[in-house]
Amino acid sequence: MDGEVVALNEQGRMSFNLLQHRRSQASAIRFYAFDLLVYKGRSTMGLEIPERRNLLAQALTNLGGDVHLMERFEASPAELIRAAKKLGFEGIVAKRKDSLYEPGKRSGAWLKYKINQGQELVIGGYTPGHPFDAIIVGYYRDGQLIYAAKVRNGFVPRLRREVASRLRGFETDECPFANLPEKKRTAWALTKEEMKKCVWVRPELVAQIEFTEWTPDGHLRHATFVGLREDKDPKEVVRE
Repeated sequence: MDGEVVALNEQGRMSFNLLQHRRSQASAIRFYAFDLLVYKGRSTMGLEIPERRNLLAQALTNLGGDVHLMERFEASPAELIRAAKKLGFEGIVAKRKDSLYEPGKRSGAWLKYKINQGQELVIGGYTPGHPFDAIIVGYYRDGQLIYAAKVRNGFVPRLRREVASRLRGFETDECPFANLPEKKRTAWALTKEEMKKCVWVRPELVAQIEFTEWTPDGHLRHATFVGLREDKDPKEVVRE
């Protein structure tokens, strides 16, 4: 069964912050199933979406609780995008009705459309503060971690303390970013002198970051921390 674990706030909207506190906010957690890979011991990956969905509905009939079948909507792409923007969704995924389940392949039968600029990035360090001023994030390219931004926005005091506690114990003397230090001094750059103030950590935590755009020199403009991503392998984080 393939699906998504989400946390819903009082308005019924998805909340990364509530998901971060899932232990204390268990009543907000839901699992929405949208695909089925195996049914009664047999693979369904060779079946088209309508067939897989019918079997999925049967499989969920007696589960109840906080496990739900992802609803279907009859609407144009433009209407879906407008609705996703209104609800604050990250994006939508479009699938051909006759598509099969093809793990690890990019056949073009499934397409992801992002509403807001944003992606997962790996935390490789931070600048000191109370308890830190900004996290330092990047992505992998050809097996190397590439610096992208210092992220200060998006942290309320409690969230800042929680992220700091997660970073504690990952400190290392070695900078994990392959493209540092940067020679060109800009508002987003990390020069050799600035790096002396940084605390490096092993790149084991992934953060969801929103931003307005990529700059020509490969930095994020107006980056904001959204939450930690427990479902992402740091080594799989690349620039989207």
